[in-house]
Amino acid sequence: MKTLGNIIWFICGGFISTLLYFVLGIVLCATVILIPFGVRCLRLAGLALRPFGKTVESNFEEAPVKNALWLCFGGAIAWLVFSVLGIILCVTIIGIPFGKQNLKLARYALRPFGAIIEKA
Repeated sequence: MKTLGNIIWFICGGFISTLLYFVLGIVLCATVILIPFGVRCLRLAGLALRPFGKTVESNFEEAPVKNALWLCFGGAIAWLVFSVLGIILCVTIIGIPFGKQNLKLARYALRPFGAIIEKA
């Protein structure tokens, strides 16, 4: 089921979000100062590529300053986009699995520093 979900996810928009976060991660890694943020964008791109079958465990206490900076410089926008898409998709019956994946991406986009992505 997770393979079929990942294929449908990829076709219906997962590729676009993966590509955007991958490009953003490369641009941020090109600057020396923002490499930690670029790495988090690349991890978010990896999660956005195949979200089915993975879980996100957040630990905000590990790096609260980095998470606060992340929120100020774009993390809040990513969280808002994934949350709104997740809520819209959860309203429809057929979109509930994809809405759950968007809410998982929103949870990671809110606090990526200290978060662990594991296979379910």
